[in-house]
Formats: sequence, C-alpha cells, structure tokens
Amino acid sequence: MSTNAGAIPVGHRSRLTLVLASFLGVVAFLWPFVVVPGRVGDTTLAPLLFGVLLLLVLAVVFAGVADGGIDAKAIAMLGVLSAVGAALRPLGAGTAGIELVFFILVLAGRVFGPGFGFALGCTTLFASALLTGGVGPWMPFQMFGCAWVGLVAGLLPPATGRREVLLLAGYGAVAAYCYGFLVNLSFWPFSLDPQSSIAYRPGASLGVNLHHYLIFDATTSLGWDTGRAVTTAVCILLVGPALLATFRRASRRAAFEAPREFAPPVDPGRVAVWVAGPAPASPTPRRSGAGPCASP
Repeated sequence: MSTNAGAIPVGHRSRLTLVLASFLGVVAFLWPFVVVPGRVGDTTLAPLLFGVLLLLVLAVVFAGVADGGIDAKAIAMLGVLSAVGAALRPLGAGTAGIELVFFILVLAGRVFGPGFGFALGCTTLFASALLTGGVGPWMPFQMFGCAWVGLVAGLLPPATGRREVLLLAGYGAVAAYCYGFLVNLSFWPFSLDPQSSIAYRPGASLGVNLHHYLIFDATTSLGWDTGRAVTTAVCILLVGPALLATFRRASRRAAFEAPREFAPPVDPGRVAVWVAGPAPASPTPRRSGAGPCASP
C-alpha cells in the first residue's frame, strides 16, 4: 500500500488504524463461525458492534487528517462523490438487486487511491442511511463492506485502456457477491428459527454453521447479489472509460499528489553583494611592437 499516492495518502498512523479497524470488522462479520457464544441476543450484540465499529470508522478518517493526508480538495471531492452515491443508491434499491452505487466506489477507488476508496465507502453508506432512514445495527456492516470495496479497488494491479475497464468490471462483479455474502452475516444468526436447517446453531462446529449459511445465502440472497453484480459490471463497461478520464482530469487539476516543498529563505544582503560586486577584470591589450625583439 503506497503511503504517498492518491487523494488521501495512507500514512503510518492511518495504516495502523485501518488495519485494526478492518481486523475488528472481519471479526464482527465472521464471529458466528469462530465464537461459541452460548446465548447471545441481538439486543446485546448489535448495539455494541454498532458503537464500536462506527467509532473505528471515524478513527480511520481522523487518523488521515492527523497524518496531513486529507486536505480541503480531498474533502470536497469526498463530499461530492458521497452525495452522488447517496442519491444513486435509493434509485435501484428493492428492484431485483439493482445497485447503482458500487461502480462509483470502484472507479473512484481506482483513480483516487485505496485511502480515498475506504473513506468514500464509509461516508456514502452513512449519508445514504441518513437520507433513507436506514440507520440501524446493520449500518456499520454495510459501511465496512462498501469501504472494503473501495479500498481493494485502489490496490488492483496496473492496467490501461480496455484491459483496465475489463479488470474493474470483473472486480466490481466479484465485489458485489462478496459484499452480499458478508452483509448477510450481520442478521443471519438472529433471523431464523434455531430449528431450521439453514439457521445458525450456537455452539455447533464450523462445518455445520458454514454449511447452513451457504444454503441460506444461496436460497435467499444469491439472486439479489447477481443483480447487483450485473448492474455494477454493466455500469463500469458503459460509463467507466468516461468517468475514469473525468476523475483523472480532476485529480491532475487538484494536484493531490503534488510534492509540497518549501525553498529556504534567501538572504537579501547576499543578493545585493552579488549584484553590486566588481566586474571581472578584462585582459590588458598588448601594444604592437612591445615584444623583446622590438627595435627602440
């Protein structure tokens, strides 16, 4: 991960915070497979995860500010794209899994870097939740899912032209499936009768719960995730080249990666001495016949 690239460079402090936040996010998603909780209810677990994960998301952003990696131009770009994503998200929600926000995350993360992609995923879902009234225990899971989509987009290998567009379209489709697979884990342990063949079984082995969840995901969410994957890939193929060019033009004009160097102050006295200094002496012309063989 580059520490000096993108609209929000990931410095040492923000990198550490990002790793710790992502680790806890992974634990929050995968705890049904690795923890034997005994009896855990959504009234105790969900609010705790909501508060802790939201604080960690904010810590990532503030760590970037403390590292000097977020300037006014990056904040303005983040605000504009977050507003665009929040406005696009309700347009397709509820219709065959159509989701119009993921292609923005992928393209912006690709151009502006992994740090910007992570922050954009968080702020876009947060703004969308406030806009649609979707604030709840599931919101931190959605924020982390989208943040990882933008983060990984900024870490994809180099490519240009049509190959880059195809790479991003393929990644967008895979990311859409992974997002659905992870977010479903936020409510699966609490949504079904424990006696169901696809329900979470507290204390059961990893193999049993994983088998139940795979069946649950395939029967309840796979069609929705497919709609999201197709929508994301098609949007990237259709508008990806134009948006990539637009984002890169904006990045060049904003000069996010321009080095900040300050020249040392110049001593005015030294400049005056150099300007008023004596001119170099010119050689004395030689008179004709002044040599040793000249006649008197």
